Amino acid sequence: MILYRTKINKLSGTSYIEVRKEALIIFNKIKKKTKRKPYIRSAYFNKQKIFFDYFWIHLHQKNPRERFKRLKYFEAAIDLIKNSRNKPIFKQNPNKKTEIIYRFAGLIKNKEKFYVQIKENTRSKRKYLMSCFFGK
Repeated sequence: MILYRTKINKLSGTSYIEVRKEALIIFNKIKKKTKRKPYIRSAYFNKQKIFFDYFWIHLHQKNPRERFKRLKYFEAAIDLIKNSRNKPIFKQNPNKKTEIIYRFAGLIKNKEKFYVQIKENTRSKRKYLMSCFFGK
């Protein structure tokens, strides 16, 4: 898998509240561009829309420390989705046969690896940002 190098660092902040505030500022900029559901367009999927429906729900299922770690990569994840044309790893969801999970890999400015997961519903062809997290 080829890594996408972003020019963006992790969100700054020493607590979840600080990082969440920065992430919400970024998210609200995206949200203001449409009257309906917020989305970003993906370079890999030929400028198809990637929706945020499951991202915030999935994030709040994690414990606070994990939320803090994952949210730090939010801005880098958006940059990766918008600009990366690198081929991801993909597999069919073992729990639901009508879903495909794509996993993109990237490097932030200070050479830390992170992943972005996107879920596609094969029936409707809609894509959703599921998660962004740090890698090893």
